[in-house]
Amino acid sequence: RVDMSEFMEKFSVSRLVGAPPGYVGYDEGGQLTEKVRRKPYCVLLLDEIEKAHPDVFNILLQVMDEGRLTDSLGRRVDFKNTIIIMTSNVGSRQLKEFGKGIGFGLPDQNAMNEYSKGVINKAISKTFSPEFLNRIDDIIFFESLTREAIDKIIDIELKPFKTRVESLGYQFELSQAARDFLAKESYDVQFGARPLKRAIQRHLENELAELLLSKRLSSLHILADYDEAMKKIVMKSI
Repeated sequence: RVDMSEFMEKFSVSRLVGAPPGYVGYDEGGQLTEKVRRKPYCVLLLDEIEKAHPDVFNILLQVMDEGRLTDSLGRRVDFKNTIIIMTSNVGSRQLKEFGKGIGFGLPDQNAMNEYSKGVINKAISKTFSPEFLNRIDDIIFFESLTREAIDKIIDIELKPFKTRVESLGYQFELSQAARDFLAKESYDVQFGARPLKRAIQRHLENELAELLLSKRLSSLHILADYDEAMKKIVMKSI
């Protein structure tokens, strides 16, 4: 895995193939070439490729076209047995700015996904050069999360929280209304379900901590429910 945000500046590009002769680290090889030279049969992940300096793409063009690259020591590194995967967030900002109701709960999920692909394709065309895009075998779009997917993610993220609660001797239950509120609060067009952990901490962990400190629990069974009047999740013993 190579984090391409570390190669945003022009001077950092040389680190991929190694420092020039006379510079510190010249004999160490490049961060990209040395990894592939040692393990030619590998999967190479270039994370957040859009953040890299334009000169990085010139290096990658040779790799993607000829399957080889020469490092600073003059060694030819073979990439022909390497699978290259690049990730990018290009288009996510445009999707959020367009604001066409992107998110779960739409009547036509397929139409929403097609719209998203169109926006992302335009953003990709503006960000990357045609010669770079023509050397990519395939582009995979991640579709917007459905409500069912959000529910599964909530269950996954709730497991460690429930485990901690049960270790204190309590049983924890989340109402459907509270689950709906969490799903709505935790989904973001640009960041997907990443805000979910913060939502669980803010709406569940903090609420539970206050409840335990107040010593207002009358039983060992705790219910987290959504209060429509207060517009928040409240916890109570049942």
